[in-house]
Amino acid sequence: MPPTEKGKPAQLVPVIGASKLTYEERLLKPETEELAEDKMLLKTVRVYRDVSFDRTVGEVKQDAGIRPSVRRMVLVRSGNRKAPFSPDGPLTWGEIDVVRTDVFNPALVPGLLPSAPVKPGQSWKASAAAVAELTELEQVEAGDITVEFVGVAKLNGRRLARLKLNGTLRGVNLDGPSRQKIEGTAYFDLDASLLHYLSVKGTHELLDGKGQTLGAVEGQFTMTRSAVAQMPADLSDTSLRDLTLTRTAENTLLLYDNEDLGVRFLYPRGWRVGAVQGRQVTLDHARGAGVLITIEPPAKVPSADDYLKEVSGFLAKQKAQITATEKPARLRAETVQLDRFSIDATIGADKVRLEYAVLKQSDGGVTVAARLPADDPSVRPEVTRIVRSLSVTKKIEERK
Repeated sequence: MPPTEKGKPAQLVPVIGASKLTYEERLLKPETEELAEDKMLLKTVRVYRDVSFDRTVGEVKQDAGIRPSVRRMVLVRSGNRKAPFSPDGPLTWGEIDVVRTDVFNPALVPGLLPSAPVKPGQSWKASAAAVAELTELEQVEAGDITVEFVGVAKLNGRRLARLKLNGTLRGVNLDGPSRQKIEGTAYFDLDASLLHYLSVKGTHELLDGKGQTLGAVEGQFTMTRSAVAQMPADLSDTSLRDLTLTRTAENTLLLYDNEDLGVRFLYPRGWRVGAVQGRQVTLDHARGAGVLITIEPPAKVPSADDYLKEVSGFLAKQKAQITATEKPARLRAETVQLDRFSIDATIGADKVRLEYAVLKQSDGGVTVAARLPADDPSVRPEVTRIVRSLSVTKKIEERK
């Protein structure tokens, strides 16, 4: 991991983990209307039946799962990028993390097979798509994966072509520069035209700027596949007919649900949950926008008018020039009250749009402060979407 203090060396942290995913999958028609250049947008729909995920980083234990309500997911692959969403509800980032590194079979399987008939002993290079699925390398700088046809074995009366995988690659992934060593075995069912089994052992070495190894992670991946005799009910034509199986702004929203803080909201994937400190949560956007969400007990939640006075006083102390103010307006008025207002201002050399909101519930409330670039109005509807989705999920107690 990176140095914790300036001038101190990086520390090696042991990582141990195991996961198991059992699912049924159905190939969907590619979204030809969204093709970009020569990259085909491939899709499958899966229903996860069994999910277990355990990982220990240093001394910290981590586990994750997938809620039963969203175990049906659509996986989309464009180029080397994969993105799941559920047509049944928003996913959490933890749920995406459980499935994001699993292989995408429509890209992997064709990439492991030869482009022409081969004989035992002959070999070929795995495709770039298959390499990306097995290594998660975003950019390959050197090396490849070789696939060799070893021979044909028989199992329960079926002919299985045995394939051997081997390779060393250097490139870049989410962890930075790295080198990966791959060796494995696959069995392809010649009668069913199906990749039946794949087992891969890999070593992932993290590299410094000089190409020296900083640390290494070893892992084992095993996959078994078989054809289903009949499509399960939740993947049938009838079940999928009325679902939206293409990506939209609504079905790709992420869910943030913090049971300890007692707050829940939805946010678009262009945003990232940042720091969580005390009763505050921050969200950041690549375009320079930011949102601060503060959870308060019932007695501490201000009215929208009082919040506006507080903000105006703060901006005056900062010597900000206010050019326009939208007075508080009510967005929701049932048992939950939600008000918002905005201010256009110049702070120093920056022209900004400041969005504010106050949520009041019987169990507590939330104040929202967002700072947005004045010259980029595209994120404003996204902030409104976040604000409208806010809810307090437990009784917020006064701090002692």
